[in-house]
Amino acid sequence: MTAVPPPPQVWPTLRARDARKLISFLVDAFGFEEILVSADGDVVHHAQLRWPPGGGIMLGSARDDADDPWALPPGTFGAYAVTDDPDRLCARALAAGAELVQRVQDTDYDSREFLVRDPEGNRWSFGTYRGEPIPG
Repeated sequence: MTAVPPPPQVWPTLRARDARKLISFLVDAFGFEEILVSADGDVVHHAQLRWPPGGGIMLGSARDDADDPWALPPGTFGAYAVTDDPDRLCARALAAGAELVQRVQDTDYDSREFLVRDPEGNRWSFGTYRGEPIPG
């Protein structure tokens, strides 16, 4: 079987002080799947993690290079991802060491969601809200 790239999507990107540790955390805590890690020792130049319901993220090690065109401070990232079971995912994330910011709750826009912080300080919100229907 030939591997086929996914259709065009949005891929949020972040930098990490310890990219290898963050990759392991994201896999263990949230269920991301490691697809690719291009690295020299502890320096991750590019990593791609897939979110099983669709899409994913890209990340790499923070650099001290003044000419870095993608100089994002570690710990400043935030993302929302859709999950069908936020209660189970929140328990998994907390067991893996995520810091609870907002407990699982129901919203006025018909979502059940929670917010946690990863070891780098990034914020991750997971919920059942899939967005408004597209007019058609």
